[in-house]
Amino acid sequence: MKETLIELEQFLELREFIPILDARSEGEFEQGHIPGATNLPILNNEERKIVGTIYKQLGNQEAILKGFELVGPRFHAIIQDALILFPEKKIMTYCWRGGMRSEIMSWLLSMAGFQILRLKGGYKTYRTLTYETVRAKRDFIVLGGKTGVGKTVLLHGLKKMGESVIDLEDLAKHKGSSFGGIGQPTQPSIEHFENLLAEEFFKIPISEKIWIENESRRIGKVNLADELYANIIASPLIEIIKSEPERISHIAEEYAVLPQNELLEAVKRLQKKLGGKRTSEALEDIIEHRHSSWIANMLVYYDKTYGYELDSHKRDQTFQLDLTNTDLEESIQHLLAIKNNIQWKTQLSD
Repeated sequence: MKETLIELEQFLELREFIPILDARSEGEFEQGHIPGATNLPILNNEERKIVGTIYKQLGNQEAILKGFELVGPRFHAIIQDALILFPEKKIMTYCWRGGMRSEIMSWLLSMAGFQILRLKGGYKTYRTLTYETVRAKRDFIVLGGKTGVGKTVLLHGLKKMGESVIDLEDLAKHKGSSFGGIGQPTQPSIEHFENLLAEEFFKIPISEKIWIENESRRIGKVNLADELYANIIASPLIEIIKSEPERISHIAEEYAVLPQNELLEAVKRLQKKLGGKRTSEALEDIIEHRHSSWIANMLVYYDKTYGYELDSHKRDQTFQLDLTNTDLEESIQHLLAIKNNIQWKTQLSD
């Protein structure tokens, strides 16, 4: 069956109904891919490296010949894998620029009776879109507050109420502190994090106000784009206040159940900042399951860090909201009331 070349807009519309095959190498796929795609390489990591070297040294024709020499014996296996992965025999496919690798994949699977829609411009055109989307100006409402005030819980509550929400920590698979990676899956690359973030932005009209948590520039190993970070720290901030016992209780619910050895390692990573005495006390408290004690110990450090960051970024509009002993439903209503009082400099929908 003959392939059909399609533009990115149509590709994004159809992916809800048609599976996607990424024909690039495993390494390229891991670095960043179109969410939902399945990786079935024409050239694997080592083969791609070999072909690339020959291209640089001997030129395009020799590289093509070497590519077919390497992949030819695997044509049968690729078709078999594709039949298992895509039994309905209809797929969309792409490579880096929408060129030779996806063309070969399209030709090969077409010979096996597949209906192929191939992305014009390949992953590169998708990545250009996500790169620009993440850096575009948006109207954010930023939830701030010291560690343990429950900002993520509030974000989820706002989302249930139909508000537009971006959860950066969930996308980054990290909670943003020395303890933030415990119990989390492997973090995406910065490139793929931006792809995932852009996908969330795709769902939200440009005119919508978006709730987002106040984050550092770095979330674990993921860095926020400079433009996005500048946008966040310039946006209206609602600083959540809760009592220390409530904060300690909230943190204990999340962290006391985590593996003890990983908690100990997280404290050790902070030793230079905590000092020897405070570090020793926290380690002993974790071993003895005195969770309220070691959490209170950590809050001394994290509260100072929060205060420094808050003072470093002065905003035009900052609101303080004391939610001590306030349930989630009432808390959400208070947040929505503040949203209605925010003065926006420009309307992005104009």
